[in-house]
Amino acid sequence: MIEVVITPVANDVKSLIEQSRQDVALAINAEITWLYWQVGKRINDEVLGNERAEYGKQIVQSLSIQLIAEFGKGWGEKQLRQCMQFASAFADEKIVYALRRQLSWTHIRMLIYMDNQIKREFYIELCKLEKWSSRQLKERIQSMLYERTAISKKPERTIQQDLEILKNEQKLNPDLVFRDPYFLDFLGLSDQYSEKDLESSIIAELQRFITELGTDFAFLARQKRITIDDRDYYIDLLFYHRRLKCLVAIDLKIGEFEASYKGQMELYLRYLEKYEQVEGENTPIGLILCTGKNEEHVELMQLDKSNIRVADYLTALPPQKVLQEKLHRAVEIARNRMSMIGDQ
Repeated sequence: MIEVVITPVANDVKSLIEQSRQDVALAINAEITWLYWQVGKRINDEVLGNERAEYGKQIVQSLSIQLIAEFGKGWGEKQLRQCMQFASAFADEKIVYALRRQLSWTHIRMLIYMDNQIKREFYIELCKLEKWSSRQLKERIQSMLYERTAISKKPERTIQQDLEILKNEQKLNPDLVFRDPYFLDFLGLSDQYSEKDLESSIIAELQRFITELGTDFAFLARQKRITIDDRDYYIDLLFYHRRLKCLVAIDLKIGEFEASYKGQMELYLRYLEKYEQVEGENTPIGLILCTGKNEEHVELMQLDKSNIRVADYLTALPPQKVLQEKLHRAVEIARNRMSMIGDQ
């Protein structure tokens, strides 16, 4: 009986086989995606060439019957309409040609029905950057990640510029990283809890907390002690963000944001900048998590100039419709406020 010995040669061959399989799968997905776009464009061109509204329905039905008979059930009316929507949502052939190797058809299918182009571009770029699976993309969309991200509250032109910089230069604006609110319903906290309870629950569910923060966050310390003039202070949570290349100090608060929180966080950040920041890193960022805040209060304190961000956190999620209304209203208010500032 031959003894099986794992050798470097065997490991190398296995790696070659696995890599080849991945390359083949990527190539097949790219061709399928490209085919779907071409099919959709061809049908759209035919439909647009005829003024009768009923003609579009007829051609899809007829074509579907013919394709199913020759190529199988995968070419039903639903599939053809998805191809048509794909070609409509992504009209630029060059963009599609590049995108077909970056995202799977399953990813793209979730994006084609978004009526907001900027929102769609946001998910595309973040999906490419963080390499989300199709399931992760679905979860991010359902959690309204775009509406919760700081960038959504900026003017559309600013959003487009930041997404272009991310796409072309791989430079990430912090507004694409930080969210408001954060969903911490997975912590399982009761109606009454302390800051210590909140912190302990986060540590116990650290992986899920990092998933909510964003994949580039790396945990460094809990209750990080810093000493200033013989006095000890403690930073609740300290993280490092890989792409922003900076330390992120998180302060956990029960109740609404108060003005005194700013001075406390500024102290933490200046200490980190002086004693912890290393060469090549950017200035530390502070994130204050609380259960409520007055937007005008936060605006007047000009926290952004101190590299401090304030966000709500929710330990129990409201109904989806209520959440959507709240987030859409927050985006609208923020944009109106920025527009008024710009007009001054």
